[in-house]
Formats: sequence, structure tokens, C-alpha cells
Amino acid sequence: MSKLVRKSHKISGLIYLYVCPAKYRRVVIDKEVDEIIKGTCLEIEKRYETQFLEIGTDKDHVHFLIQSIPRYSPTRIIQMIKSLTAREVFRKAPKVRQRLWGGEYWSVGYFVSSVGQKGSEDTIQKYVKEQGKEEEYQQLMDSNSSYLMNARWLGDTRSLLRGGFILKVDLGDSNY
Repeated sequence: MSKLVRKSHKISGLIYLYVCPAKYRRVVIDKEVDEIIKGTCLEIEKRYETQFLEIGTDKDHVHFLIQSIPRYSPTRIIQMIKSLTAREVFRKAPKVRQRLWGGEYWSVGYFVSSVGQKGSEDTIQKYVKEQGKEEEYQQLMDSNSSYLMNARWLGDTRSLLRGGFILKVDLGDSNY
């Protein structure tokens, strides 16, 4: 759980969710690479004023829930994480370099969103923690009437994940 960061002249509580796909969305994250990424992130915590609240990996992308200080912009944080983790993955798992041509581990793009401390941090933390686990997709409406098709339920929190956005759903008295 995050805490407010107190410095001599400021107090901050900045939390970001990042989603970083591997280059070409290749399936290159296995147990070995997962451990390398997590170990590297723990070293980043020691050197920079960031805290990894959760790290969730899937086969072709990684979710980072990070708390940082205002000195580092969201762009600077992800540049630091992507460059250091890529270097370590290529150094410690050379077989990954064979699957990715061009010498780059991460895709150029990424998703970043700020996370509120009170209400949604727990929901986001649970979502990141469950990455890589098979979950059921539930079709809510037919294909002609909704963009909520194939939305993923986030446990019993009555929240949906669709395209990187968390949608709160009021189901009324239904038994979902």
C-alpha cells in the first residue's frame, strides 16, 4: 500500500499505472524473464526515489504500479524502467535477444495513467497482481449494441476493464 512521501518542502502521493508491451508483442516473458524484471525493479527502487507497489507480468506485456516523487515525470520514470530492465534481460537471458530482432526489448509505446489513492488504488493493485492468470470474459450485450463486449470483470468489485480503462458498473439488484 502506498504512503505519502514527505520531503523537506513537499508532500506527495503520486501513483502511476504503466502497461509496457514487449517489442512486436512477442511472447518473451517466461518465469526466468519475470524474475529478471522484478529483480531489476527492486534495484531501481534502491537507486531512485520510486516504489514498485505491484508488478504483474503476462506473456507479452508487463504492468507496473509505481509510486514516485514529483521530480520524475511519468515519461522519465518509464524511460528509466524500460532501459534498465531491457539491458538486464538481454544480459541475463540471451535467448530472448534471438526472439527479438533489432536489439530492443520493449515496444516504443506504453500506457500510463495516474491512480487515485483512496478509491481505485486497491482495484488497480488487484488487477495488476492478477496479470497472467486466466480469467473469464463475460459478454454483457450483443455485438450490435455495446462497446462493453468481452469486458473483463475485476473480481467482485463490480468494475470492468476494457481497453485500459476501468469502468464502474451499476448492476442494480441483479445477481452478478
